[in-house]
Amino acid sequence: MNLLPASLFGRLFGALFLAVVITVAVMVLLVVQDRRQFAVQNAGGDPMHRIALLAHDIALLEPEARQSKIQDLRAGRVPGLRMEPPHYRRGAPVDVAATQTELARQLRRHLGDEYAVTVRPAQPANSNAIPVAPWPPFVMSAEGEGGPPGGDIIIGGGGRPPPREVYDATIRLPDGEKVLFRVNRPPEGPPLPVRLLTELGILVAVLGIVLFVTTRTITRPLSDLAKAADAVGRQTSTAPLRETGARELREATRAFNTMQDRLRRYLDSRTRVLAAMSHDMRTPLTRLRLRVETIDDAGARARFETDLTEMETMVQGALALFRDLNNEEPPEAVDVNQLLATLQSQFSEMGATVSLAGRANAPLRAQPVALKRCLTNLVENAIKFGGSANIQVEDGQELLIRVLDDGPGIPEASLSQVFEPFYRVEGSRSRDTGGMGLGLSIALDVAQAHGGTIKLMNRPTGGLEALVSLPR
Repeated sequence: MNLLPASLFGRLFGALFLAVVITVAVMVLLVVQDRRQFAVQNAGGDPMHRIALLAHDIALLEPEARQSKIQDLRAGRVPGLRMEPPHYRRGAPVDVAATQTELARQLRRHLGDEYAVTVRPAQPANSNAIPVAPWPPFVMSAEGEGGPPGGDIIIGGGGRPPPREVYDATIRLPDGEKVLFRVNRPPEGPPLPVRLLTELGILVAVLGIVLFVTTRTITRPLSDLAKAADAVGRQTSTAPLRETGARELREATRAFNTMQDRLRRYLDSRTRVLAAMSHDMRTPLTRLRLRVETIDDAGARARFETDLTEMETMVQGALALFRDLNNEEPPEAVDVNQLLATLQSQFSEMGATVSLAGRANAPLRAQPVALKRCLTNLVENAIKFGGSANIQVEDGQELLIRVLDDGPGIPEASLSQVFEPFYRVEGSRSRDTGGMGLGLSIALDVAQAHGGTIKLMNRPTGGLEALVSLPR
């Protein structure tokens, strides 16, 4: 499932707002981390530094002296160090992993790369750990004075040190020997003030509003341009777009308005030329028809009349085609079910067989006369070349109207060419069967003017299927 918004506005605003939220979150995390570091470095004289100094001192001693030093440290006979108390203070829940990481980082910073450091929550079994003086406010415990026999440490609280309160730091000396120190967790850094969080929340909200307005200012002209471009395909006369937004957007809008004006003037000029040609051709065609009637040879006269009729049909068809391109019929809610039922009744009255299956769920906003002409042309083709027509309707996000016939079909190479004006497939779909090759072209123009399309497919069982797709 695609989680990205479908619109450019949604994607741009979402990306910018997410960037702001991530930036603020990173700032908060950095502040929290800085406070944690501050707490570790400034609690009880920086115990991590004291551990590092002890580790350096132990590493410089000879083996016998080193063991004696470690025993003194474990027994609490070194000033500044003492045994663990029997009771640990209970604090708020702590992020154990974050605390371990920070303690280890501080130790590595003090010790250098020659020492390997591992920090983990204290384990009761580690009875030979060197206790470092806990942070205040611990109180010296009686058991810790002098240390127990054998150098073992008495674990307070019945042998169960709180795992979130005490940590064992294992330091591997340069010569490979390991020394274990036990230290109480540092106090939590000062909490983030509520005022800071409130101000950050207000900042995010203000930035969100600014980003919303800015993004909308950028994408609205693009949305208007897309709607206007779609309207050009549906109607030839649309109002010029208002040039707003950034310079690039204004230039694109200006170019679109210029293109739209040129297209309108081109269509108007072409239509006027064709209308004038049709008007001027009527006189010579009429004279030719009068002269044809004076021919005594009946066969020659019939051939001349056929050619004249074909010429008149071509001129009228061309005018009809260009008239449809300039169709200014206003769209309205069309009852598709009633329209198809009317077509079925009209063709049935002419003796044709037309079946109808399926229904449209709701009226379709369309140009009723143009839509009827589109469907009429498809049904006529199905009856002309297949003997009958089967209309099937499916409704959803698109209104699908299928017109099927049982004719010979169309060669695959010609399925797209038959939409070209005056194109006729050789064989069964030739001029002998009637028509000038304009029916499918007009039908496609009407479907595209409604934002849809027509696709022709040869049926596996024989015949042709014309699929009309009209968006809701």
